[in-house]
Amino acid sequence: MGAVNIWNAVQVAEGARETHSSDIPCSSLTVDHSLSLPNMKPRIVELCKDLFKNWTNLDESSFSVDTVSGGITNLLLKVSVTEESGNVVNLTVRLYGPNTEYVINRERELQAIPYLSAAGFGAKLLGVFGNGMVQSFINARTLTPSDMRKPKVAAEIAKQLRKFHQVEIPGSKEPQLWNDISKFFRKASGLNFDDDEKKKKYETISFEEIDTEVSELKELTGHLEAPVVYAHNDLLSGNLMLNDEEEKLYFIDFEYGSYSYRGFDIGNHFNEYAGYDCDYSLYPNKGEQYHFFRHYLDPERPDEVSEQDMEALYVETNMYMLASHLYWALWALIQAKMSPIDFDYLGYFFLRYNEYKKQKETNISLGKSYLSRSLKG
Repeated sequence: MGAVNIWNAVQVAEGARETHSSDIPCSSLTVDHSLSLPNMKPRIVELCKDLFKNWTNLDESSFSVDTVSGGITNLLLKVSVTEESGNVVNLTVRLYGPNTEYVINRERELQAIPYLSAAGFGAKLLGVFGNGMVQSFINARTLTPSDMRKPKVAAEIAKQLRKFHQVEIPGSKEPQLWNDISKFFRKASGLNFDDDEKKKKYETISFEEIDTEVSELKELTGHLEAPVVYAHNDLLSGNLMLNDEEEKLYFIDFEYGSYSYRGFDIGNHFNEYAGYDCDYSLYPNKGEQYHFFRHYLDPERPDEVSEQDMEALYVETNMYMLASHLYWALWALIQAKMSPIDFDYLGYFFLRYNEYKKQKETNISLGKSYLSRSLKG
C-alpha cells in the first residue's frame, strides 16, 4: 500500500496547489514514523531542503528536531532552522500515523486547510510531502481536559467555535456525519483478527444491534433540522492550544473536519471533557453547557440569549453527543485492526459503545419530548 499512498498524498497536494493557485511546495519524500528521533533527523533535514530550496546549502547542524507530541494518530515535530543570516525559523512537521488513510479523508483535509488558515484557524500550510505536512509553528501549550471546563476557557472555545462554523469551504455542503459513520460501519463489521484474544472480543459485538442504533438515531436527529456547518469534529484538549501570555486560543488539526451538524461538533467536544481516561462523570452539566451555549450563540451579548434558543441547542447537542460515541466506537474497531500504535483500541470501542447505551434512554426521551412539544407549538 505504501507507494500508492505516497503518490496519492502528493497528487492531493498538487490538486490543492492548483485549486488555490498558491505555491505550496511538494516533495515525494517520506519519513519513517517508527524511527528514533536521532535517526529521523537526517531524513527531516533532507525533507526540509527538498521543500525549501533556500536551505539547500545549510549544514545539518543548522537544524534541530524535537518531538512536540505523539497523538494516537500523528507525530508532531518542532524543527528549528538557523539560517545563514542567524535568523531562526520554527516549523511544525506533522507525520501522518501509519494506516490512518483508512479513517481519514486527506483530500478533504488538504482542501480545507488554506481556507481555515485564511480565516485565522490553525497553522499555515507551508509544504506537503509523501506522508505528512509542514506547517508554521504555533507558540502555545496544548490544553488539558480540565482546562477546557474552566469558565473563561470554555467561553473562549465557544466564541472561536462559532467563528469556525462560519468558515465557507468550497465544494459540497452535504453533511458527512452519517456517510462517515456508515463507511466506518462497513469497514468495522468485516474485520478479521489474527490475535485470539482480540478475535474473541470482536466476536461478542452485535453489528446488527449497532446498525439498528445508527438507523434510529439518524432518523430521530433528522427531525431536529440542526444547522449544517463546517465542523472540526475532533475538538479534544490535544487539538486546542493556548498562549497564556497573549491569552490566545488556537484550534489545530483538521483531519476529521467536514460539513456536519452543529450539535455534533459541540456534543463531541463535551464528550472530550472525560479526557483520555474516559471518565464520563466529567461530562458538563446543564449549567456548564448553558454557559458554553451563551457564548457560542451570542459572543457579544451572552446574557441576552433566550431560554428557547439555549434549550434547542441543549437538545441538539445531547442527541448528537450519542452519535459521537457511535462514531468513535466504530473508528476504534478499524484502528484495532489497522494501527501499529500500542493502544487498546478494542477496549476503547467498548468504553464508547457502553457509554452510548448508558446515555441513550435519557437523551432520546429528551429529544422526543422536545420534538412533540415543538410539533404542538
